[in-house]
Amino acid sequence: MNLEDKIVVVTGAASGIGRALCVRFEAEGAKAIVCADRDHAGAKATAEMCGGRAFMTDVSREADIRALIETVEAEIGPIDLFCSNAGIGVGGGTETPDVDWQRIWDINVMAHVWAARHLTPLMAARGGGYLMNTSSAAGLLSQIGSAPYAVTKHAAVGLAEWLAITHGDQGIKVSVLCPQAVKTAMTAGNPDGVAAIDGMMEPEFLADVVVQSLEKEEFLILPHPEVLTYMRNKTADYDRWIGGMRKLNRRFAG
Repeated sequence: MNLEDKIVVVTGAASGIGRALCVRFEAEGAKAIVCADRDHAGAKATAEMCGGRAFMTDVSREADIRALIETVEAEIGPIDLFCSNAGIGVGGGTETPDVDWQRIWDINVMAHVWAARHLTPLMAARGGGYLMNTSSAAGLLSQIGSAPYAVTKHAAVGLAEWLAITHGDQGIKVSVLCPQAVKTAMTAGNPDGVAAIDGMMEPEFLADVVVQSLEKEEFLILPHPEVLTYMRNKTADYDRWIGGMRKLNRRFAG
């Protein structure tokens, strides 16, 4: 996808990856950039940086996502690219309270479902569109110290695969963004965590990679190319990979 003259929506736009994407899309000549976040002040700050428009949107609520899509389509125009980017992290294992499991599930998975539910019929009717869902390298590998994050990010990848398979013949393109550690509010308190084993990436560099991958319409966007090697190691010998991850677990979760 060439972003010039396109109408783009980015959730989680108040900071981090979302903000970097909005600024980068403006540099690519996007016609309109919608900056959506539950942090309305942060969304407005991003909108000022990229000449966009801010919307207060809580992606854990389907009604908010539906209202965002309907308002943009009615007042700005047909959405060409929807970046379902908002996400959260929750630590812990199976002992993590159900309320925390539900919240991360709603934000990291259901937000993608709801965006697709309300957008794919519109995009299909006009012959196409583009969905980019932010997952994580944890969705391809795993996440030491957080079962909820690993599980929800795997689900996000699975959903993106299904959307690409099911709606590709309708002209709808799908990409899933799977970075390792990026300098954001989520990683600020753990700069030396396991996700940063290959270094902590600046969100602006990630945004450059995203633009390049969108131009090629690649399904899997890997800002950290090492992840592809890790994936291949995993599928080549699952038991050996599990053993290696157990070593990482002893190192980082102790």
